[in-house]
Amino acid sequence: MIKLTAIGNLGRDAVLNTVSGRNVINFTVAHTERYKDAQGNQKDKTIWVDCAYWTERTGIAPYLKKGTQVYVEGQPDVRTYTTKEGVNGATLSLRVSSVQLLGSRSGEGGSTGGGYQPAPAVASQPSAPAASDITEAFDDLPF
Repeated sequence: MIKLTAIGNLGRDAVLNTVSGRNVINFTVAHTERYKDAQGNQKDKTIWVDCAYWTERTGIAPYLKKGTQVYVEGQPDVRTYTTKEGVNGATLSLRVSSVQLLGSRSGEGGSTGGGYQPAPAVASQPSAPAASDITEAFDDLPF
């Protein structure tokens, strides 16, 4: 078995369908990689993954909104096709076995009406002192 994991943002809102009496949530995940070409120019390369999540747990569907960042894993499949113009192409699809919500993109339209946002960090936990705040001699360490 081959397993694929991906972290990316949803390209559009998920769609819940019923096929042969089974529930499937369809969505697309995009990941953009930024790099410099041989001439030093900044380039972007986006990879799209078509996802099909066959599940009875459809409660997650309303939270899968455009711009939401997700972690998905499952079995990959590459599908080839030919357009009406005769151009050959391929798509990467994923039969999802697990999906986790990671958060929403800031400033993304439509994500405020139900998009998942992670809980803020608890402010009452003490933070470690900065290196400049430590006044003890380093040779006094107990080890």
